[in-house]
Amino acid sequence: MDKLVVVAIGGNSLVKDSGKESVQEQYEAVCKIASNIADLIESGYRVVVTHGNGPQVGITLRRCEIANEVENLPLVPLANCVADTQGGIGYQIGQALTNEFLIRKMDNQVATIITQVEVKSDDPNFENPSKPVGSFYTAEQATELKEKNPNWVIIEDSGRGYRRVVPSPEPIDIVEKDAIRSLIDAGFVVIAVGGGGIPVVKADNGTYSGIDAVIDKDFATSLLADQIQAQALIMTTGVPQVFINFGKPNQQALETIGISETKQYMEENQFPKGSMLPKIEASLKFLENSGNKVIITNPESLKDAINNKAGTHIVK
Repeated sequence: MDKLVVVAIGGNSLVKDSGKESVQEQYEAVCKIASNIADLIESGYRVVVTHGNGPQVGITLRRCEIANEVENLPLVPLANCVADTQGGIGYQIGQALTNEFLIRKMDNQVATIITQVEVKSDDPNFENPSKPVGSFYTAEQATELKEKNPNWVIIEDSGRGYRRVVPSPEPIDIVEKDAIRSLIDAGFVVIAVGGGGIPVVKADNGTYSGIDAVIDKDFATSLLADQIQAQALIMTTGVPQVFINFGKPNQQALETIGISETKQYMEENQFPKGSMLPKIEASLKFLENSGNKVIITNPESLKDAINNKAGTHIVK
């Protein structure tokens, strides 16, 4: 039971098809992933679960905007929307895992931690908001929202409409890391750092305050894995392995690669910026700190991947 792994679930993994975004449909997707995670735990691994929340926080934001438009209810800050989705998704993952343990007659317990993640108030990303959040707006909606929220940055998005963008600062500390570590030591399966964590900044007197931003889930997961001294980090995605020359006749799946080889592929622009590149960059951060191995695979291959039968393994 000394083997501690962090498993990251992508937010898009919980929304299988466009138009199938109800809470019940999301829970059905969660249950399938929970079965894969339970396989690891049943094999003797201690597991911490993180998850994305991109589609979910977008729905939450739009719900708040509609309530504001129709009933003049106050808008909810982005940091609070991240907290709300952490709780909602964490509840579903926790329940699905608990039920899976009961079916398998395992005595494991689950705890979900609403997690704050510290960022620097002078992070350069605050000067250049670039992370899209929420829905697309018409020009009229964008103008109205900008008038109501003068601090918002709303840009035209490739002819598809207007969209709000926020900063994506680098995570520097997991505020609840000691609580997470204590729960792990007590034998709990912990769900934490949902959606990259609630972004907070620390004042000179040590107090925290939330800030409207989005922390990359992969970077926050890498930081958490480092701070709790996990042996391995597993990032689940939509493909069973990482590929180079993806979609081309000479496409090649990567099995086991080292840090220098991974950096070479990065220099060759083999990993798309919007999808695989953040996972690769976060993987290297973990390995260059305390980590021993990163596995990138799809959820259904988790058990085989941890036994070196599937996935892409990046090692020191």
